[in-house]
Amino acid sequence: MRVEKCYFCSSPCYPGHGIRFVRNDSKQFRFCRSKCHRNFNRKRNPRKVAWTKAYRKTRGKEMAVDSTFEFEKRRNRPVKYDRHLMGKTILAMQRVQEIKSKREERFHANRMNDAKKIKKTQARVEIEKSIEILAPAVAKREEIMRTVVDKARERIAARKKQRGQKITTGKSEGGMDEN
Repeated sequence: MRVEKCYFCSSPCYPGHGIRFVRNDSKQFRFCRSKCHRNFNRKRNPRKVAWTKAYRKTRGKEMAVDSTFEFEKRRNRPVKYDRHLMGKTILAMQRVQEIKSKREERFHANRMNDAKKIKKTQARVEIEKSIEILAPAVAKREEIMRTVVDKARERIAARKKQRGQKITTGKSEGGMDEN
């Protein structure tokens, strides 16, 4: 069973699924679904269509260069079946997949860190531009915070007074029981 890649969006095409288009020069194009086939017929460039892998790679959203991609290339050289070799090949494929997923996670984390920095700078610029809108809200917020803190202090003071009264009454009662 050979799982091929869609010519347009680079998603996997499983046997019995999708469309195969053969051009007059006998070049074969495999499409995973009619959506990809229609876009190909409309002569759209996959690098400019936002939902394709090619778009994501050209925009730097996915890894474009990595040594693990070498293992995905098609090899048309026939190999004599050897059970031991096939077992080692499957283990190697799993290991390569683990490495690839870890690298993709690291790439995504680095990309998100950069995006977070950019987002913060954009937010600061936006605040500086519209500071006159935010100033009254900030003043109200400070006033509200002061009232909340004052009320909390009053509650704490009231609790301390109640505890102090209970403790003094408790000691006097305890003293009477001992006599």
